[in-house]
Amino acid sequence: MPSRDFDRHAPSVLEGDNAISTPATDWYRSFSAAALKNPTIHGPLSHWLTLEGSLTRALQLRCREHFHVDILQEGFARPTVEEAHTLGIPVRQNAWIREVCLNGDNTPWVLARTIIPLATLSGRGRRLRNLGRRPLGAYLFSNPQWQRGPFETGLCHRVNRHQPMAARRSRFFSGHHTLLVGEYFLPTLCP
Repeated sequence: MPSRDFDRHAPSVLEGDNAISTPATDWYRSFSAAALKNPTIHGPLSHWLTLEGSLTRALQLRCREHFHVDILQEGFARPTVEEAHTLGIPVRQNAWIREVCLNGDNTPWVLARTIIPLATLSGRGRRLRNLGRRPLGAYLFSNPQWQRGPFETGLCHRVNRHQPMAARRSRFFSGHHTLLVGEYFLPTLCP
């Protein structure tokens, strides 16, 4: 049975019928489990859902001209109940939530949602609140104290054809500190 992520309203990249936002998602513990539910993720999207290493770096290599990060929303807010359970934090506790759009060659490719618990923002973790338009992946993969946990694969509940069909997420650990990174792949990445 997947875990469900439904209790939030996400900011969107576009407005109206073409709105792009992180949709409600059913999370599965593996790519294989998600593929049993929706076999179409075995297509071109499978490369991105199973990619090891830095997604940011892989996207930068795919660009012909320019890669940039647009901040959609960033600040203290309450994670969804499902996200709080995944991180092992109290359901009513605020966290630093960062939602961005990763763009390649002036096209939105990936929406990313990061949940950083309050305890993770202490000490060196304070830097996580001041990334600005720098990609989080560049920070995490340049700091050897951060280790990535296993991926989960998400099947998204799309409200229009511009929404992501699938996503992946993983927790990163540094000692007792943790954070959760979700990456939602837009159809423009795999037309």
